[in-house]
Amino acid sequence: MRERLEVLRERDFVFFLSAKLLVTLAAEMVNVAVGMQVYELTGDLLALGLVGLAQFAPFVLLILPAGQVADRKERSRIIAFCYVLQATASAALLAITLSGMHEVLLVYAVLVLLGCARAFMMPASQAVLINLVSAPRFAQAVALHSSSFHVAVIVGPMLGGLVYLGGPEAVYITSTTLFASAVVLMSRVRSGVPQASGDAGSGDAGAVFEGLRFVFSRPIILGAVSLDLFAVLFGGMIGLLPAMATDVLHTDATGLGILRSAMAVGSALAAAALVWHPIRRHVGYWMFGGVGLFGAATVLFGLSTSLWLSVFALALAGAGDMVSVYVRHILVQHETPDAIRGRVSAVNSVFIGASNQLGDFESGVAARLLGLVPAVVFGGAATLAVTGAWIRFFPVLAHMDLFPHLRTATSAAGEAEQSTHGS
Repeated sequence: MRERLEVLRERDFVFFLSAKLLVTLAAEMVNVAVGMQVYELTGDLLALGLVGLAQFAPFVLLILPAGQVADRKERSRIIAFCYVLQATASAALLAITLSGMHEVLLVYAVLVLLGCARAFMMPASQAVLINLVSAPRFAQAVALHSSSFHVAVIVGPMLGGLVYLGGPEAVYITSTTLFASAVVLMSRVRSGVPQASGDAGSGDAGAVFEGLRFVFSRPIILGAVSLDLFAVLFGGMIGLLPAMATDVLHTDATGLGILRSAMAVGSALAAAALVWHPIRRHVGYWMFGGVGLFGAATVLFGLSTSLWLSVFALALAGAGDMVSVYVRHILVQHETPDAIRGRVSAVNSVFIGASNQLGDFESGVAARLLGLVPAVVFGGAATLAVTGAWIRFFPVLAHMDLFPHLRTATSAAGEAEQSTHGS
């Protein structure tokens, strides 16, 4: 046990992890409240899709410059500032609710601010983790970070659903307090300014796109991040959960909280398993298998009319997604020089953001055109089709046995042993 938790001796990592837990709790509570509020105000499935689009539009416009900022400034300071913006947005939602205004456009305007915060937070957060721990503890830090994150995702929606019984204003008071606490914790983290190399410190437009060029020059990284983009773009169903909960499963805000938590339960269990048994062999098999499981579970969720069968399906989807995320994160971070890690993380964040926020919008449009249940089932089937296509398009990733950095270390060790025997 002590060996497994050695990463908790890293002071900055502990503060970072604690702040991330609070922020995730707060964000999930806000998601529940906003989803319920918008659906109650409009009763429109497309309006739920616009919740995702309102956050994605500023995100996709700002994310590449945000990656450049993450390579020039101290990443921990960037993250702390983004937490301040999220606290401000939560307070604004509270003010809108208390004022009695029922204009949904005001809610969308605040979500735009959240999208701006996410744009600068994601590349800095992804790039900073490897700066907070020693190299031998990085894989463990990834698994523990993911596990803790998903524990918060489990508790957050359930807590949000329960607190929402006291009204959306109760949710926003709680989330604002949690965001503010995270700011205090994150202010104690010191990650250092990234080392400049090549054009890392340059402010020209070409440097902003360096991460994009790097990703497209590495088939392994391109295959990993684009697989997540298209799979979750079609298979994402989170934006439709309020409608599924109300119209198909006939449950209330508490039931919605349970549904939103179910996917995180599967993710957290998978992440906990990876802490104790990290993936070492058959990397490609695990990654594509995880995405395939996500697609199949999405189909099951769409066909289910039982709350608990739906919870089980979402948990399976979360487990599959966690395996894919774990493999992708290790691939991207180890294969990227620190000088451009922020910009490469920004590109990765574009793919993640597109698959989540734009996926919510796609789900809303599909539900309007096809109907609620057919849209979810179609999305899961499309994810399975994407998985099969990517196995063919990126065979080097599909047939990967060891992570590249482990393969290099193993080869070096073998050459050293042969040299020793030869001498």
